[in-house]
Amino acid sequence: METEEDTTEIKTEPTVEHQGVDFLQQTVGALVSDYGWYILFGALAVYLVIQQLSKQRGGQESSGPRDVPDPATVVRRQEALEAARRRMQEELDAKAEQYKEKQKQLEEEKRRQKIEMWESMQEGKSYKGNTKLSQQQSTDESSSTSVLKPKSGKKPLRSGFNPLSGEGGGACSYRPGRRGPSSGG
Repeated sequence: METEEDTTEIKTEPTVEHQGVDFLQQTVGALVSDYGWYILFGALAVYLVIQQLSKQRGGQESSGPRDVPDPATVVRRQEALEAARRRMQEELDAKAEQYKEKQKQLEEEKRRQKIEMWESMQEGKSYKGNTKLSQQQSTDESSSTSVLKPKSGKKPLRSGFNPLSGEGGGACSYRPGRRGPSSGG
């Protein structure tokens, strides 16, 4: 009996190995049959990318010593770059100075208007009417020959028009649908 058990154990061991190889062969076969073209094209793309990178690396190594510029050229480029930066900074500083001057003028004008408003209020006058008159006088002084005319080209607004009422809208007669559940049943 011992011999029979030994022989069955010997028979089961190769069968387990054989089953593992069969399982591996089936899974790899299924994978290749399903994704074989994708694997082939992917491998080809990886190969071509590696070839391209090796060509570029080889080209860089051979062109490296050849493309080193002389120090005089580098110094000239740096000086030109610094001169351009300096010129741009000067333009920016000039614009900033002009902006500051404009801001000072605007502040001075506002301060002057506030003083005029305060003085007119101390005298008991309306400051809004006074500033409008002063502006009108300054425009009259600058162009004494031109006469200000009210704009008469404006169309009068529609009287009694309410966009929410739906009246008087002309050809547009949109009405929203009823709310609530549909009457489908």
